[in-house]
Amino acid sequence: MSNGSQSDDFGSVMDYQTAQGRDYPAIRQFTVFLENRVGQLSGFLRRFRGSEVRILALHIHDSADCSILRCILSHPEQGREIIERAGLAMIESDLIGLILPNSDQPMLDLCSALLQAEINLLQSYTLMVQKQECPVVAIMVDNIDQAQQTLQANGFRLLTENELQDLV
Repeated sequence: MSNGSQSDDFGSVMDYQTAQGRDYPAIRQFTVFLENRVGQLSGFLRRFRGSEVRILALHIHDSADCSILRCILSHPEQGREIIERAGLAMIESDLIGLILPNSDQPMLDLCSALLQAEINLLQSYTLMVQKQECPVVAIMVDNIDQAQQTLQANGFRLLTENELQDLV
């Protein structure tokens, strides 16, 4: 990881950070656009064969013209390179990865905490990993910083990308 600073065109100093994996408590989701035709999904998944990248979550939204594939990858930097080399259009988004509590209604606990802070839940799905026999989920919210603070204050355990690598 390297840290530094750089002056912009206006003379002010900007901090920047580059990293392989991140300890920031957010995980990246890749939204990839595929043609809606037979074999496109298999072709996409085959691109990761032979690499250390594992698909931890997958969501497909199909329409007449294209398919929108959302995925979370165990090694996002390498996964991005694979997707870029394939020439596929993609968008990266930050999600919150968290371990659900061992309770009767963990999703209700999650939604209640977000509701109290007036944070909208935009997407949610389960990751194909498990931590201490508790499910791991990824959520997209309309205010990630406030959601992270709220969830931590309510006792939720947030995951970093580096921790996701350890779960596979």
